[in-house]
Amino acid sequence: MNHRTTLVLTICLAAGPCLAAEPLSLPGAMQRARERAHEVAAAQARKEAAGERAHQAQGFRWPSVRLEENFIRTNSPAEVFALELNQERFSFGDFTTSDPNHPSALNTAITRAELTLPLYTGGELSARIAQAEAGAKAAEDSATWVGNQAAFDAAQAYVTLAQAQEYANLLEDSRRTIQAHVEQARNYVEQGMLVRSELLRAEVELARIEDMLAQARGNTRIAAANLAFRLGADQGAEWQPATLPSPEAPRDDLAGWLASASGRPDLAAAQSLVHAGEQEVKTRRAAFLPRVGLVARGDLVDDHVFGHHGDSTAIMAQASLNLFAGGSDRAAIRAAEWDAKAGREDVARFGEGVQLEVRQAWEEVATARARQATAARAVDAAREAERIVAERFSTGVVKMLDLLDAATARREAETRELVARAEANTAVLRLALVAGRRPEEALP
Repeated sequence: MNHRTTLVLTICLAAGPCLAAEPLSLPGAMQRARERAHEVAAAQARKEAAGERAHQAQGFRWPSVRLEENFIRTNSPAEVFALELNQERFSFGDFTTSDPNHPSALNTAITRAELTLPLYTGGELSARIAQAEAGAKAAEDSATWVGNQAAFDAAQAYVTLAQAQEYANLLEDSRRTIQAHVEQARNYVEQGMLVRSELLRAEVELARIEDMLAQARGNTRIAAANLAFRLGADQGAEWQPATLPSPEAPRDDLAGWLASASGRPDLAAAQSLVHAGEQEVKTRRAAFLPRVGLVARGDLVDDHVFGHHGDSTAIMAQASLNLFAGGSDRAAIRAAEWDAKAGREDVARFGEGVQLEVRQAWEEVATARARQATAARAVDAAREAERIVAERFSTGVVKMLDLLDAATARREAETRELVARAEANTAVLRLALVAGRRPEEALP
């Protein structure tokens, strides 16, 4: 049984009944996040909604057809006269023998089919369609960015869990080492070769390691729950990540990462929204141009619902022009122009910020890799130093305190190497993310 299995079983016993830990790779975690994370599902839903709004805007170019049924009961002289004509029931003889000023109430049902077609809107309709299409493109790019971000968040949570489990394993090894030192010191005390105070010092160090181990196990459970949260899984699930590999150098140079950053999905989404804002200027200018439309209508008229005793048709061409609106239209144009300018400036600053993010991420990768390499050399030196001190302690040359100090130095060196390795793995993934690439591209 290896150390990781021992750790998982210990966590289960400490936390209560749990399922067996599920083996999980880093690419698998990232793919699962893309498929199951709630934020990804929400972004996809917004993308679909924006696409439907684009279809909605395009639909306004086509004729709209409406069918309605109206029922009227009136004794208004003018309306009774007109509605009798529409029903085709008007009788001149009845009209002359009755009192047209006091007619009897008349029931009229009108079944109307109406077709409306916009012929010219001053460019407003085309601008609104362009706005909706830009919004759909922005939502698509945002969904891509959210997917990349979810994959990175899952990878970060995965690295954190792997780091937490490996750290707990280090403490397990350290506890076994200190336990062996305590047993050796107890034998030496019984043989009169060591004073009891040094044994007590070793027991204190053992208790401190056990406290650290208990805290590390708790952090491991929290890290596992965080990973489950990122993956859209049950937070009580247990995961068994692979050991973190040594970091590799980025596959591209800084210029390549900066070049790909210009197409980062969230930046592209912002650019699409700026384009939508620029279209608003066109829609506001349409207020100074005429609007022309066509209306065709057909009526069936009777004294009961859905009857067709009388029928009529009408075709109308409508044109309108806004002559004066108190200056509000001009103000709306100027406001849209200033909003568009502000949007362009924001996006320009955003683009420069993206370039800065890439440069920072690049330096973080270089720094993290250098730290990990230095820490790895320090681990080798600390292990050799502990071996030498242990041999000298066996011959009575050094004290128990020296041996404990050497063990502590070794554990601290291993911890620094682990932290540096985890940070280096995360830094490479973050570089890919901020450069507009899928974080998976940074994996070996």
